[in-house]
Amino acid sequence: MSLTDFNLIWFQHHMLAIIAVCITVVLIYLYLIEKDHGVKLSKKYRNSIFEAQSKIFLNATQYLISGNKDLAIKEFLNAVDLNRETMETYFALGGLFRSNGEIEKAISIHRSLIARDNISESTRLNALRELAVDFDKGGFIDKAIETYKDVLKINRDQDEVIRSLCRIYEDIEDWDQAYQYRIMLSKVGRENQAETISHILVQKSKQYFEQGNFRHSFEDLEDAFRFAPSVSAKILRLKHYLAIGNLEEAKISLLELLKEHPMYTSFVFESFNSSFQGDETQVGDYRKRIKLLQEYFLNLDDKDLLDSPSVILTKIRLLKQGGEIDKAYCILDDWIKNHQIHSQVVKTEYVKLLIETGKKDQACEQVVGLLDSMQSSLTRYFCKQCGYNSDNLFWRCPQCREWETIHFRWKL
Repeated sequence: MSLTDFNLIWFQHHMLAIIAVCITVVLIYLYLIEKDHGVKLSKKYRNSIFEAQSKIFLNATQYLISGNKDLAIKEFLNAVDLNRETMETYFALGGLFRSNGEIEKAISIHRSLIARDNISESTRLNALRELAVDFDKGGFIDKAIETYKDVLKINRDQDEVIRSLCRIYEDIEDWDQAYQYRIMLSKVGRENQAETISHILVQKSKQYFEQGNFRHSFEDLEDAFRFAPSVSAKILRLKHYLAIGNLEEAKISLLELLKEHPMYTSFVFESFNSSFQGDETQVGDYRKRIKLLQEYFLNLDDKDLLDSPSVILTKIRLLKQGGEIDKAYCILDDWIKNHQIHSQVVKTEYVKLLIETGKKDQACEQVVGLLDSMQSSLTRYFCKQCGYNSDNLFWRCPQCREWETIHFRWKL
């Protein structure tokens, strides 16, 4: 488990305790502020208000620690009735409504704060930011975008706000806007965004490529390489070579890619299945070049490459698609005999080939061993950042939204 995963799990387990501590700190802060700068009330009256607020906050904290958000909300409502000038109470209440799924109530509270005349600009900005999060969590995407942008109009140095806009635009696949805000994030945030920007530019380029607009596609692809030579950029460049008829460069590009990233072999050939628009002749020529590239790959006899489970499994899949079952069996049978460590994917494919070639007794023997070592999941890919499982390839994890965190289940 990475340090990031550990920190995330720790935060999730201690979130209520953290909220309770924050509320206590706010309470102390409010007391000190009111003591020095409060309204001109008698000391006795101020103390009575403080005592009442202390009891309310203490009750709310206990409810939060026990996980009872509804009762905590009631206590905060009591605090608001007691002193309507306490801004932090409204923010705490709005946050609780949002985390409890009562988005409309959270929106109402934060809008009421924004509409006030007697608050500081920093408080108004905070309320506007919280309102944007309300819209975001509630699925009001257009309003969330508009409100996040309003926050940036006031203060552009808002790392989390920019990240939220990046996430939204990437989710809805508006790659132009995603690119603009990733550039903005690279100027404001501390993390290097080059790799992610490269992926986004590849997505833009891919859209043009699938439309047959190779000129614009290649321009965006060149920009992607200027930021970072990501794997997705290299795969799309390979497809460009095929589309324009440069088969020799395609072969060179394929070999370099496989030597550098053998685990992405299946990605390379699966990516050829994506749509490609053009006239009948163009599409036909493109498909012929794919076949020629597959033949080149199947005839590769590079020992280092053939040691990779991904490479060998991709060869088996292509041979089976071409109806060469016996050849696929011979290659995999020989590979298994010469390699001591076998993944479940390799073993499963071997059993299937044994069945397809009529070797059912051997298949039964292999199945027994396979079941003994069966893991809980047989998904082909998983996210090394958050553990998300999928049988479909992905460059951006659908769960944690991170780029290029996909990994393969080759090892036991």
